[in-house]
Amino acid sequence: MIPKKFRMHEIPKYNRTTDPNEHVTSYTCAIKGNDLEDDEIECVLLKRFGETLSKGAMIWYHNLPPNSIDSFAMLANSFLKAHARAFKVEIRKSDFFKVKQRENEMPREFVSQFQTERMDLPPVTDDWSI
Repeated sequence: MIPKKFRMHEIPKYNRTTDPNEHVTSYTCAIKGNDLEDDEIECVLLKRFGETLSKGAMIWYHNLPPNSIDSFAMLANSFLKAHARAFKVEIRKSDFFKVKQRENEMPREFVSQFQTERMDLPPVTDDWSI
């Protein structure tokens, strides 16, 4: 049962054109942004997830076999496996070299800018970023 005090924060619907990991994280944060007990959070995570999907992702959700999901962790894992290829980006070392220190930019400012840019890239190994 979803508590009456629950309010869903607005997040973009997932339509298979963005990062599924980011969607799960945004959704989880939106749910946990409410003042709910742990068992209430789990219940809401499970019951409201379908409302955040559209197009092919909604069809995937609709086609899940009845009683096949026991927890949000299981649902999220199944969702990520099903949509992992939807946002597969090949990272190249050259992408890192596009971030350059600007003239008159202090090293500390450059490192901060680099870290911000790095967060926008898909996950890479630490030796690449060093």
